[in-house]
Amino acid sequence: MRFGVFLPPQAEARPVPLLYWLSGLTCTEENFIVKAGAQRVAAELGLALVVPDTSPRGLKIPGEDESYDFGTGAGFYVDATRAPWSRGYRMYSYVAVELPKLIEASFPVDVKRAGIFGHSMGGHGALTIALKNPDQYKSVSAFSPISSPMRCPWGEKALTGYLGTDRAVWREYDATALLEDRGWKGPALLVDQGTDDQFLESQLKPGLLEEACRRAGVPLELRLQAGYDHSYFFIASFIEDHLRFHARHL
Repeated sequence: MRFGVFLPPQAEARPVPLLYWLSGLTCTEENFIVKAGAQRVAAELGLALVVPDTSPRGLKIPGEDESYDFGTGAGFYVDATRAPWSRGYRMYSYVAVELPKLIEASFPVDVKRAGIFGHSMGGHGALTIALKNPDQYKSVSAFSPISSPMRCPWGEKALTGYLGTDRAVWREYDATALLEDRGWKGPALLVDQGTDDQFLESQLKPGLLEEACRRAGVPLELRLQAGYDHSYFFIASFIEDHLRFHARHL
């Protein structure tokens, strides 16, 4: 596995809070590093950024490179239980358990002050990982998240392939189900969504997240940004807001 780490200047003097970014379908660790424009503000705020890849690579599993939305570049931040994917596609455990231990041992960071955010598939990952580990992540936000993988084509394909057909098992990887089952006691969830996103109605469905938060009594700041699409131009436009949001809580 490859990952990127940005350390702000403050890390030379003391351990700094850290923020995990989870990327979307087809991305590697490089997309955010090159396109988001996060480093200047992270340096000002004293935030470390940790950016993992989106899947294992090179496992030579038959079919892993056949489509953009399953297999390579599409780990969906789940721990696969179906063979052959279960022998390597364990992105939930990688992000939530293995990578934090490595980061803590290798860099001057304060793991007790950690937040998580992401885009699209990574927004789904950030929300679900935070909801399942509220003591580990003090804040969470997302750009254009897949709000309910159980109820969209991308998610149904991935969850079936990695976990099988038992939809009860899928609930562990669906933010709307986790809000219903576990709630969230941390600060308000921050979600930005472009109104001209080509995947808005078919895949992302922010209304489902809004309804789940309302039912669970969880505060949500859902910002519909007029004219923005699903691209990194959208992320770059609002990344400063998200970094400052997390800095306030870390």
